[in-house]
Amino acid sequence: MARAFPDADIQCLWDDAPARFADRRVIETWLARTPLRRHKALALPVTAAAWRRLRPAQAYDWMLVSSHLFAHHARLLGQDVPKYVYAHTPARYIWNPELDERGEKAVVRAVAPLFRRLDRRRAQEPTAIAANSAFVRERIAEAWGRDAVVIHPPVAVDRIRAREDWRDAVTDAAELRLLERLPRPFVLGASRFIPYKRLDLVIRAGERAGMPVVITGRGPEEDHLRALAAEAQVPVEVVLSPSDALLYALMQQASVFVFPAVEDFGIVPVEAQAAGTPVVTGPVGGQLEGIRDGVSGVIAASTDAGDLASAIERAIALPAFDADAVTAPFREERFADAIRAFVGRS
Repeated sequence: MARAFPDADIQCLWDDAPARFADRRVIETWLARTPLRRHKALALPVTAAAWRRLRPAQAYDWMLVSSHLFAHHARLLGQDVPKYVYAHTPARYIWNPELDERGEKAVVRAVAPLFRRLDRRRAQEPTAIAANSAFVRERIAEAWGRDAVVIHPPVAVDRIRAREDWRDAVTDAAELRLLERLPRPFVLGASRFIPYKRLDLVIRAGERAGMPVVITGRGPEEDHLRALAAEAQVPVEVVLSPSDALLYALMQQASVFVFPAVEDFGIVPVEAQAAGTPVVTGPVGGQLEGIRDGVSGVIAASTDAGDLASAIERAIALPAFDADAVTAPFREERFADAIRAFVGRS
């Protein structure tokens, strides 16, 4: 979005990566001056209030909001300008706790009714809403009572496709040794190590298919996943925080990328297809919109380990696909054109 609108100021709750937009005006909320700035979970209850009291640095013509959780509540004090919202999803914690077990905590359940009423009321404010998938568009209609246009998010397709072999770009000695020792063929899973991403199912599906497994990412589920890896009947490699070059190299080397999560859209499966690797996923979620079933991947009958294993076998048997053609709809250039048209600045 920042690249699509190079002259726009940027507003955030707090900025922990100041070098990223060093040439832009980046404005933080009052949360940046509190101990909450580095504690997302603790800050969640007050983020809605923070977004409501944005102090503009100048007069603006419009605002474009990348909305995760409560960012679509954003309001400029003293200015009434058109607000365009690009919604990744209505907050799972309060609207769809069945998709994210963090929403099942007692304190979240207790405050969810209040936040749902507030969230739905403030979702009536935007001039227009865009969803990152048709799956999320349906969720927006149910939660907020609003229609939305679908604009799939940008994926680094051109960057991935530009290098024939990403192993040549890996410079870290430890990562190079990892690539050399990996068993082949192998099944790959990559995401944050959190429960709803279901990386445990990648390990179990690999076991059922009789194939070694590599899982990569980082997060609070690390110990649990390492325990599963140690008990697995096939070799399982856990790779923490890989460089982009290593991640793309793993995607290119994998026989299949397995993604069991019910995702809002699913950028990483598209990245895997850009690397030329077929994807296996379950039958529900926005990630289905980025996969051509029977061409660049296989949609399993369920996320049961047996069904995923069967889908792995079918995916490996697929003929090579045209990665350029499959991933072209998700190029960054397409997104930039669509988001500019969305706010009437094409």
